[in-house]
Amino acid sequence: MKIVTVEIENQNGYHLLQELEKLNILRIINENVVENKTKFSDKFKGVFTKEDAESFNKHTQTMRKEWDI
Repeated sequence: MKIVTVEIENQNGYHLLQELEKLNILRIINENVVENKTKFSDKFKGVFTKEDAESFNKHTQTMRKEWDI
């Protein structure tokens, strides 16, 4: 027997796993695993180059000023 970790994307996936358990194909060991909460800033850290981040920030500030007019 092999133990694997599965991330369930939606409720349909969970129901499918429950059906497989009823058919004795697999066993759900722990239904209440605490999700690892990653800060939003850490999740996307390093995705943009420094230049892209500065450009995006400048563009965002310009858009915000347009709303104030």
